[in-house]
Amino acid sequence: MTILQSLTPPKGLRVVVTAGAAGIGQAIATGFRQAGAHVHVCDIDPAAVDAARAAGFAAMLCDAADPEQSRAFFDAARAHMGGFDVVIANAGIAGPTASIDDVDEAAWDRTLDVNLRGVYLAARYAAPDLIASRGSFIALSSVAGRLGFALRSPYAASKWGVVGLIKSLAVELGPQGVRANAILPGIVKGPRIERVIAARAQQLGQSYAETETQNLEKVALRRMVAPEDIAATCLFLSSPGGGNITGQALSVCAGVEAL
Repeated sequence: MTILQSLTPPKGLRVVVTAGAAGIGQAIATGFRQAGAHVHVCDIDPAAVDAARAAGFAAMLCDAADPEQSRAFFDAARAHMGGFDVVIANAGIAGPTASIDDVDEAAWDRTLDVNLRGVYLAARYAAPDLIASRGSFIALSSVAGRLGFALRSPYAASKWGVVGLIKSLAVELGPQGVRANAILPGIVKGPRIERVIAARAQQLGQSYAETETQNLEKVALRRMVAPEDIAATCLFLSSPGGGNITGQALSVCAGVEAL
């Protein structure tokens, strides 16, 4: 195998992506399918699930934070593919934009349920299969998982938690051949970040354009990243060339310096 060949995932990988029918998850699922993988996705949005099925993906409606729904999804994916080689816990929500004294308790709980509990449930239900395949577990955190984030404390707390969970899984499952890593996206192009910027602009009492400019001034390359950048990192981590990377929190963020 050449060095160049080592950067491509082997064909036939059995891949699971939570929240894989739209946004970053859709880009990840598409990238793995282009690499010759068998891909099974879930999503909480019925329209996105229908679109994924129409595009030829095995897809299932699922709230990744719900234990019974998550278990049912992994059972279905296992029955479909016979096990897993790569599991990507991508499901996440932005959570509220508010000062800590105005954060609603239900919104706090929901943010941690989806962003952190969802990763735990994916790891819990996938671990036996990943041990059997000596596979790879990848979770989506955020640059908010390494930096403080004013007015977004539930989100930041959940994403720091993801990094801690991943580092613990790497130590726990490493002796059994399983790798675990977190990807920390920065400002990712798409409707979700547009909603986040709009909410922050409202909270700060300024325009959307002004808020967007201020955000990009904190990025070394002065640009957002694309969902495909995150997908490419997942593919690398699933290739032979990434086979000795575990327990890492990899920022794919164009150099975010502050939030």
